[in-house]
Amino acid sequence: MWIYEKKLEYPIRVSYTNPRLAKEIITQYGGPDGELAASLRYLTQRYTMPISQAKAVLTDIGTEELAHMEIVASLVYNLIKGATIDEIKAAGLDDYYADHDKALYFVNAAGAPWVASYIQSKGDPIADLHEDLAAEEKARATYEFLIRLSDDPDVTDTLRFLREREVVHFQRFGETLNLVHEWMDSKKVF
Repeated sequence: MWIYEKKLEYPIRVSYTNPRLAKEIITQYGGPDGELAASLRYLTQRYTMPISQAKAVLTDIGTEELAHMEIVASLVYNLIKGATIDEIKAAGLDDYYADHDKALYFVNAAGAPWVASYIQSKGDPIADLHEDLAAEEKARATYEFLIRLSDDPDVTDTLRFLREREVVHFQRFGETLNLVHEWMDSKKVF
């Protein structure tokens, strides 16, 4: 179905071990506005889209969100992999460590696990596309907050790339919404 290229969509680098930053960034892995929720939302909604262009956009963006999930996971893993127990405790990650060691797990920045209520699939293409537009704006805002929290220029660079992709996705969903409106307003002859 897809061809998987064994490299990240955007190269990640971290300047140093930083479990505090990892704790904040993990929200884009398993938080309410993160990449897991986005990918599942779009790859589910695509089935009820009335036109092929909308299905294609949801498939394309949903698949790209999976790639972004991999980027976020790589950031978090690399920020925490060399951390000592004292650094983990100082960052407030001791509860996380007790359950997961340094493994990746879908949680938000506060440690609450991912839940399916983070996503919606209404079956109404207009409602779903508005949901998608809002999701992209919330993800963009979260990346901006993370950029402000970041004290690592290499991590900040990756976060900026991810933020810009959210802007592009928002634009593509806006274009798709216009196409669906045109289709719904057109006269159907059978």
